[in-house]
Amino acid sequence: MLSTRSPVLAKTAYRAIGGAKPLAYTRISVVLCQYHAPSFNQVQQVRNFSFTSKAPIQGSQTLQIAPTQTRQRETRQSWPHPVYTEKQMQDIVIAHRNASTWSDKIALNAIRLLRSSFDLVTGYKHDPKIASGEKTAEGGTHFTMTEKKWMIRFIFLESIAGVPGFVAGTLRHLKSIRSLKRDNGWIETLLEEGYNERMHLLTFLKMHHPGIFMRLMVIGAQGVFYNAFFLAYLLSPRTCHRFVGYLEEEAVITYTRAIADIDAGKLPAFESMDAPRIALDYWKMPEGSKVREMLMYIRADEAKHREVNHTLANLDGDMDPNPFMTEYEDPTKPHPGKGIEHLKNTGWSRDEALSK
Repeated sequence: MLSTRSPVLAKTAYRAIGGAKPLAYTRISVVLCQYHAPSFNQVQQVRNFSFTSKAPIQGSQTLQIAPTQTRQRETRQSWPHPVYTEKQMQDIVIAHRNASTWSDKIALNAIRLLRSSFDLVTGYKHDPKIASGEKTAEGGTHFTMTEKKWMIRFIFLESIAGVPGFVAGTLRHLKSIRSLKRDNGWIETLLEEGYNERMHLLTFLKMHHPGIFMRLMVIGAQGVFYNAFFLAYLLSPRTCHRFVGYLEEEAVITYTRAIADIDAGKLPAFESMDAPRIALDYWKMPEGSKVREMLMYIRADEAKHREVNHTLANLDGDMDPNPFMTEYEDPTKPHPGKGIEHLKNTGWSRDEALSK
């Protein structure tokens, strides 16, 4: 309950109730707001991770956050997620495409700079050999990454990863209607990629509500990155797609390391924690799935984005059709598609992508 002895507010209250003029406005106590959560029929929100609270993490609780408004309703997915098999997700590996052109080298160096800055901000460390694929995450040097640190990294990473797809899709959409020409199917894949990355973020937000400092970091990073990527895509779409391909390589490394830490027993809260309902519905996961299984799906998504963007960087954006939206004459032959059954880690060459 909040109260005030302000003369102005007291006078307003007096006029509102039509009462007699008080002897002194300063002596009236006016009730401004009385809030009780049950009166709004809201379920208490579970916040297992908090950057401002020192409360211990409760890994056994089911992570569910109720809608904040009674008018809020569930909606159908704009892009239903393809079904992944357990074997397909287990086969995801760390991979790196060598930079062969000046455009590739610019993209790779930009990612290295972004990665080092990102690692510094989120307090993330990993064995450098993991990035080159020389050894698996399980054999890496020990670094202390707690559940809370992983959540900081996941949320910040996904808030940035959702930008490139929509920037590229928007620019190609505007170019299509400006030039009065079709886009050859690129827009849909790019927007779907941004949508998928946002679903990653929404999933993690069911596990934690960031504090004010984290929100300011996200706003600042998005403002800088959006405008920088927008200008860069106007200058060289090929370089930008290669940049995103390298970015997704790093994302696969990050999630591989997180999964390895869970398997090694370094993240006990994640071991017993249930995946949020939004994850079960989006990825069509079995009931009772844990956070580790959820991270397997997210890592597979990042591997798919890695393949898509490395492939698009190999194509002529003005002339070539999007191979991930193409119907092929021989469906039994490996070819680009929406799923990961024929995943090509470093992207399809132009000849492979345009073959029948």
